Amino acid sequence: MLLNVSYNNKQIIRKIDAEVGKPFSLKERFKMRGIGSSKLIITETSVQIHNLLILDNNRNQCNIEMRPKGIIVGFRSLLESYALVIPYYKLSLYKGKADEYSIYRDNYFIKVEAKDKATHRFMNKILTAKAKATPSRLGDI
Repeated sequence: MLLNVSYNNKQIIRKIDAEVGKPFSLKERFKMRGIGSSKLIITETSVQIHNLLILDNNRNQCNIEMRPKGIIVGFRSLLESYALVIPYYKLSLYKGKADEYSIYRDNYFIKVEAKDKATHRFMNKILTAKAKATPSRLGDI
């Protein structure tokens, strides 16, 4: 779900919390050694996101925030902030090229550069969290 999160709207916050869970506590953030990525350069996007990003001439970049039941990919365009909310059960994370990751949810996708080791470690952290959140047996669903 792609949302405009520029303004403090309680309905949008409730939607996000219902989809991917409430933010981690400070203690959990320290235990996990951080829950956010650094700035990631966007190389390619789906049509809906591309239409938002071409409105300004700034460099297209995003960041990723981990939540207990999913991730939030945040980016800005024309002084507005947008969030692509992706629960783990809808998340598909691919490493196409050696230095590029693709993040998919239904018909939305964002491809980001991964030039440094910190980005690779963070993507592995997301995959590990997704594996822990996924039920191991069909009866657990």
